[in-house]
Amino acid sequence: QVQLVESGGALVQPGGSLTLSCKASGFAFSQHSMVWYRQAPGKERELVASISPSADATYYGGSMKGRVSISRDDVESTLFLAMNSLNPDDSALYFCVAIRVCRSMDFWGSGTQVTVSS
Repeated sequence: QVQLVESGGALVQPGGSLTLSCKASGFAFSQHSMVWYRQAPGKERELVASISPSADATYYGGSMKGRVSISRDDVESTLFLAMNSLNPDDSALYFCVAIRVCRSMDFWGSGTQVTVSS
């Protein structure tokens, strides 16, 4: 019943912008820290950004720092990732994750594909 459904992935040209969404259901979204991860073929999984409950504290990984903004809408149980100045190295499958105290119990979405290419 827990669901995290990412959307918004697309083919975009270098230098372009894109906003990803993650619709959550089946758990207390507002009480969970949320994270965007990404993974490209042949590369390690990488943390893009995270956001805490309540206080709206944020953290950004180094690769996209300064080019992304994470936000959440607790009324609609939706997580967002706004990206700009995209380059081909940003091409990856982007995952939405809800963080649990027991990390093996994290909730993962199925991902949305971002491809940056001319």
